[in-house]
Amino acid sequence: MTASLDFSLSEDQLALREVADRILDDFASPEQVSAIERDPDWFARDAWGALATAGLLGAGLPDAVGGGGGSFLDTAVVLEAVGRHVAPVPVLASIVGGAMPIARYGDDSQRAAWVEPALTGDVILTVALQEPGNDDPAHPTTTADLGIGGWQIDGEKHCVPTAHLAQRLLVPARTGVGVGIFLVDPEAEGVTLTRTTATSGEPLFHVALSGARGDAVGDPAAGGAIATEVVAHMIAGLCLIQAGVSERALQLTAEHVRTREQFGQPLAAFQAVSRRAADAFIDTEAIRLTAWQAAWRLSVDLPAEDEVTIAKFWAADGGQRVAHAAQHLHGGVGADVDFPLRRYFTWAKANELMLGSATRQLLRLGGRLADAD
Repeated sequence: MTASLDFSLSEDQLALREVADRILDDFASPEQVSAIERDPDWFARDAWGALATAGLLGAGLPDAVGGGGGSFLDTAVVLEAVGRHVAPVPVLASIVGGAMPIARYGDDSQRAAWVEPALTGDVILTVALQEPGNDDPAHPTTTADLGIGGWQIDGEKHCVPTAHLAQRLLVPARTGVGVGIFLVDPEAEGVTLTRTTATSGEPLFHVALSGARGDAVGDPAAGGAIATEVVAHMIAGLCLIQAGVSERALQLTAEHVRTREQFGQPLAAFQAVSRRAADAFIDTEAIRLTAWQAAWRLSVDLPAEDEVTIAKFWAADGGQRVAHAAQHLHGGVGADVDFPLRRYFTWAKANELMLGSATRQLLRLGGRLADAD
């Protein structure tokens, strides 16, 4: 029997969405986020604590590690809410990139030390996937050598989110027998963090590793498959955030063109305006549907490589069109850096480029289709 996709949320997931939106309304309002963006940490601590207290950080993880017993779809609900509020909280990095793979592949001591505290918000984790000149995290150039004192990691990672807040980095690295995933302390000897800034204002870090100690997660020869799985979940999560960003940008735009008058009538009455908004709506729905399709397949352990690639294409290509349409239809106020819409534009652009642009996704999908013939 072939599994079918149901786009409707369960009652529990609808409740999760309501709670997530209420928390982020209270702790990540436009005024609060403006203040948070001026803080070097770029971190909504109160929102993070409230999400943890409500059990939302662990909603999609098993009961055995202190989670809510749900699936990746429950985490997807929270990620989409993060996008709607453009909230500076590391749900994607810490939960999807860190806690989920440790919960699945780590040993009991690693789960106790890192997963459970991550779900209560007491620990922040992140994953270092990208390398300069290498776009395949499953085949890293970073190396890990097993010595008398344990694993030692050498190499470079870049565009690492939340490294300044994290207690551990998950680092894919080549071993003598394959690829391993290693837990590295970002404050340990042999680790150097260099801060850069994304289009959205989010701090991203270049991580230089020189003999840094690492603790293997799972089989140090089987980390390539783990890295591939983590990348798929991270891309799907990013697409869900982009769906939330696009949804709220479109809502702001609809309200603006409905109430703003020009030549004695609302902007929405002009055909060119209504057509541009309609195109943005179509793009937003395509982003949402492809993101949720990818998330659903991942949540039930179905092959999802093509679906994740398609979702990332729409998140990148459709997301930038929605952002540009929203800014254009707002007119001059859309270019005001103090107006909330600006934040949705910069987030959409950062999401477009993170982990691969639209063109890269088409090339990947086309290559797989060609290989299948």
